[in-house]
Amino acid sequence: MPDALELLKFRRSIKPREMSGPGPSPAELDTILTIGARVPDHGKLTPWRFIVFEGEARARAGDIIAQVFAKKNPSAPAADIEVEKRRLMDAPLVIAVVSFTKPHPKVPAWEQELSAGASAMNIVTAATALGYGANWLTGWFAFDREVLDGFGLKADEKLAGFIHIGTPAKPAEDRPRPALSEIVTRF
Repeated sequence: MPDALELLKFRRSIKPREMSGPGPSPAELDTILTIGARVPDHGKLTPWRFIVFEGEARARAGDIIAQVFAKKNPSAPAADIEVEKRRLMDAPLVIAVVSFTKPHPKVPAWEQELSAGASAMNIVTAATALGYGANWLTGWFAFDREVLDGFGLKADEKLAGFIHIGTPAKPAEDRPRPALSEIVTRF
């Protein structure tokens, strides 16, 4: 297992189409989800939950995405509908991070939403630490109410994103990162 600082330095997003199996074992998935739940959570509100898509569940989710897409795009070619159907099929495991807020006198909704984002990033980092590729994505369907309803989200729930996890098919390529001089100011 890599040193924590080295892990954070080399972590890269892997495109789902550049992933294959195997995905995490059940014990590794439990570790990933446990780490995903170990984030700042002011007020101990747990303003997030997880939906695990693996195996045939990925195809069932894709059917929902494709049906909603076809309904909203009646003239879409069959090839476009097929693309939508396969949205969650590249990686062997996809974890959706569901975000919701609870009224609280000291913890604003924004902090609760940030906690869900921290949860998603912890999932990405945990998967990377275990040697898997991971990528946090959204897409139109992450914001479409009909898709969210099809996935069983409640009316007050949103998706922070889908974390795709699998075995990298090739080494990760880095992308340009901002120079600290461009993003850091001192007060």
